[in-house]
Amino acid sequence: MTEFGVGTYIRNVVRTLGRLDHETTYFLIGAPEKVKEIGLLPGNFHTVPSLEPERSLKGYWAFRTIVKRLQCDLVHIPNLFSMPRRLPCPYVMTVHDMLEHMARARQQTGFWGAWHLQWTRQVLSGAARIFAVSNFTRVEIEKLFGIPEDRIEVIYNAIDERFLHGHASAADRQVIAQRYQVTYPFLLYAGRISPHKNVGRMIEAFSALKTELEKDGAFPDLKLIIIGDDLSGNPELRRTVVRSGVQNDVRFLGFVPIDVLRIFYDQAKIFVFPSLYEGFGLPPLEAMAHGTPVVTSNVSSLPEVVGDAAVLVHPENVFELMRALHRVLMDQAMRERMKERSYRQVTKFSWEKSVRRIMEVYREVALTEGTNLPRQHRSKNETTAGVA
Repeated sequence: MTEFGVGTYIRNVVRTLGRLDHETTYFLIGAPEKVKEIGLLPGNFHTVPSLEPERSLKGYWAFRTIVKRLQCDLVHIPNLFSMPRRLPCPYVMTVHDMLEHMARARQQTGFWGAWHLQWTRQVLSGAARIFAVSNFTRVEIEKLFGIPEDRIEVIYNAIDERFLHGHASAADRQVIAQRYQVTYPFLLYAGRISPHKNVGRMIEAFSALKTELEKDGAFPDLKLIIIGDDLSGNPELRRTVVRSGVQNDVRFLGFVPIDVLRIFYDQAKIFVFPSLYEGFGLPPLEAMAHGTPVVTSNVSSLPEVVGDAAVLVHPENVFELMRALHRVLMDQAMRERMKERSYRQVTKFSWEKSVRRIMEVYREVALTEGTNLPRQHRSKNETTAGVA
C-alpha cells in the first residue's frame, strides 16, 4: 500500500536517526508490527511493545508507565493527538497540521468543544519544543493556541529515499503495463481520498480538459489515475465520475507499494494535487523528484513546499485548474523548465538535514530541562512509533 501520513514521518525520522546516531539509547514504544515496518536498526534502538489503543486513557497510562520504568530523559511524540501530559520527563512534539483539531472542534460544540480546545492548548504548552513541519503550520499553531514563536521549530519533511532512485526503466514500465494495464498517457493523483483533498473538483476539471483536448485533436486516450484510499468509502466520487461523463477515462487503483508508485510518478504527464489544506504536502515533492510537472493549490503550505517549480491554481476554481492542466500538457518548453526547477526544489528538503536539527533539539532539551543530567549525553531519548 502507499504510505501516507504520520507513519511515513516516523519511519523516515527513525531510519535517519539510526544512520546518524549510534550513541544515544532509543526506545520505540508501540505496536511491534508497526516498529517492524521501520526495518533494521542499530543496537542502540530497542522495541518496547505497547498494545493498548494509543488514543485511550488505558493507552496513556500504559505509555506513561513504560516511560517511567525506562527512566527516559526525553520523549518525542510524533503527532499532536497522543496524550503526553504529566509524563515523568520533558517531551517534544511534532505537529503536522491543524486539520484534525479543527474538524474535532467543529464536531464538538459547547462544553466538549471548549474542553477539546483547552486540552490541546495544554498539551502544546507542556511541550519543551514543538516541531512544525512548515512555516504555514507554525503560524497556525501560534494563531490558534498562542504558543510563543521561540517554542516552535520549523523542521521540514522530506521525501522517502526510494523516490530518489532515478527514472523508471523499461522493466519498470513493463510492471505497470502488465500488472495494471497502463499503456496510455495519464495524469496522476496520489494521496488520501477525503473531502479536503478536493478530488471531486479534480475529476470535473479532467472532464473539461478532455473536451478541450478533443477540440485540439490531442491526447485522445489520456486517462486520470487516482492512487489512494479504497473507493468503497467514497461513493460520491464514483457518482462524480459518471456525472462528468469520464467513467471510461478515470481509474481508481487503491493503494500501491512505494516501489510501484515511483514508476507512476515517473510516467505521469502531470501530477495533480488540488488539496484545500496541507500541513506540508509530500506527494508534489515526490513527483518532482522524477521531473514530473506538478499542478497544485495556491493555499496552505503548498506554495512554500513547491516554490517556483509548480503551477499554482485556486483549488475551488475548476476551470482555472483545467486551463493549467491544458497549458502544461501542450507547452513543451514550459514542461522542460518545470522539470529543471523541480529537481532543484527537491534538493531543498532532506531527512538528514531535518533529523540533525531534531537531534540538536533533543540534546538542548535534555540538558536544559532534564533532571540532574551531566554535560555528556547520558540521555535515553525515546521516540514513539505508534503509527496513525
